[in-house]
Amino acid sequence: MKEKVFSLSGDDFSVTTVSGIQVCKVKGKAVSLHDTKKFTDMMNNELFTLKNKTLAIHKSFVGTSPHGHDFEVKGKFSIGTSKSQVLFKNAADGAAIELDVKGDWFDRKASITLGGRPVAEIQRSFANVRQIFGDKQTYFVTVAPNVDLTLIAALCICLDEKENEK
Repeated sequence: MKEKVFSLSGDDFSVTTVSGIQVCKVKGKAVSLHDTKKFTDMMNNELFTLKNKTLAIHKSFVGTSPHGHDFEVKGKFSIGTSKSQVLFKNAADGAAIELDVKGDWFDRKASITLGGRPVAEIQRSFANVRQIFGDKQTYFVTVAPNVDLTLIAALCICLDEKENEK
């Protein structure tokens, strides 16, 4: 996942697989009270919109989908690390799902787990040309099979936003 260097909002991303297949696009709004980011597929169909939750003690986000696949990312108190809880309903069976996100940007990595089992690992590239000259991040994400790549991309952006706020 790469943050685009030239973007009006400063919050545009492209998400691709290791083999170069584009998964989705993320467009940030140039002027937005809630720091809104719109996720679309490659045909520009809206998948969901990610917004900052303004009335929250810890940095939190809400994802709303035109298809009803909504989710919430709740920030948790943590010293030196970033912790969040992700809540959503499984689209297949309607079961409530809770993911735990723990990140440490000093080590430039984060893990996403479901019931203690790893779902995804996020690593941030450090000291590359994009970061040094454009202050833009590149993330490398390893995702378990059958996990929604766009949801994991959204969680990566949430972590980035939380860290940029500090």
